Amino acid sequence: MPNVLTLKADEIDTNEKRSKLLVSVVGCGRKGILYAYAFAQAGFKVTCSDADPSVVKKLAKGKTPFRQPEIEGKIKTLINTEQLNVTSDLKKAVSRSDVVIVAVPAKVDEKKKIDYSEVLSALKQVGGALHSGMMVIYGEVAGLGFTEGAMKETLENTSGLKAGQDFSLAYVPIRNSQVKLFAEPVSVLELKLAVVGKTGLDAVLNMVKTAVKDVKPIGDVKTAEITTLFAAARQDTNMALASELAVFCENANIDYFKILKLSEFNDPSFWPTANDEENRNEAYLLLEGAENLNVKLRLPNLARQISEEMVKHAVNLTQEALRSCNKTLRRAKIAVLGSVNPNTTAIAFVRSLLMKGAKTNLYDPASKGDALDLGDVKSSFNEAVEGVDCVVILTGEEQFKHLNLKKLKAMTKTPSVIVDLAGAFEPGAVEAEGFIYRGLGRGTG
Repeated sequence: MPNVLTLKADEIDTNEKRSKLLVSVVGCGRKGILYAYAFAQAGFKVTCSDADPSVVKKLAKGKTPFRQPEIEGKIKTLINTEQLNVTSDLKKAVSRSDVVIVAVPAKVDEKKKIDYSEVLSALKQVGGALHSGMMVIYGEVAGLGFTEGAMKETLENTSGLKAGQDFSLAYVPIRNSQVKLFAEPVSVLELKLAVVGKTGLDAVLNMVKTAVKDVKPIGDVKTAEITTLFAAARQDTNMALASELAVFCENANIDYFKILKLSEFNDPSFWPTANDEENRNEAYLLLEGAENLNVKLRLPNLARQISEEMVKHAVNLTQEALRSCNKTLRRAKIAVLGSVNPNTTAIAFVRSLLMKGAKTNLYDPASKGDALDLGDVKSSFNEAVEGVDCVVILTGEEQFKHLNLKKLKAMTKTPSVIVDLAGAFEPGAVEAEGFIYRGLGRGTG
């Protein structure tokens, strides 16, 4: 078995050599699964662990937070061939491993402050099982100074080992927006990499490049942290601008999506959305870092406010659409199609509808039948849309873009409304089937 602290490329250049190294991924969320899948596909033996037994149970069956059936099929194959294992015993998995990838994210609390408690809890367990000669990678996005500060300190205090000397400590974050590229992680992900201390960079780079081809080493960890946060801030600002321009187009009776096709910024970062969660945590990591330095980041702060206000705009758009067919939001029955994971935009949107007296059915292909504090997620699409007054498409899953509108019309009440917050349909195609149509960025003229 090669020494991972000085790991050379030729020591892991075949599947046979890679199979002798054990990789432990801590956290079975989106990024954890992405890392586990990428390294298992590359030929390493991978164990994925999580503190939540329900998450472990789902993943053991090949169920993921992603919405690509073909990926779940590949994960099932990796599990069936024992290339990928799933467990709730974090310490046991880490103690047997050569490389540990921590993919537990910091969270934003109700006061919009960063909460590292779950990350630190996981790191304490990792540290308790850490042994000399291991490689530890943080695969989530960190705030400025976290990797060299709280993360390093926690691992060293609980293990009695020194980062950069007894074990390698690296920062290789996957941004939330990159999770969309999950279908082909080996070929399309672009990752930044930095290590704590002056040694171990080449070894970590050699390891990561076996699974992800496009990896850029950066000289120091803080620069890598800020580079990642600035990239997220840029995307967040673009999305806020797109949302502002889309609302302008609604009021001017102009189709924003037609403008996109004719303009120089026709790319995904300029698509309007009421789904603000993609950059949310990363934006607040940057803003908290700025606050700690007594720096005011006015534009990123304003962009975040605009993005979060789009939920209110989506509710108003739904209310206006129902009024156009002589219905009120109060007592209206509404199907909400989109991500319904806790603390997502969908939940904020649904809560707003409920407060205004609407009744809601939730449907997310990736969360069928899950229980939430505001009701159960419907187990089938038909169950969600049967007899509703309004269908809201909150997020742009492929399934929603290819709905059979004729069949949908037969299942909903008459008159019925489609509110398209994801640019899934052309207005004319929806109206031709007898629906009232309203869409984010779509003028009604």
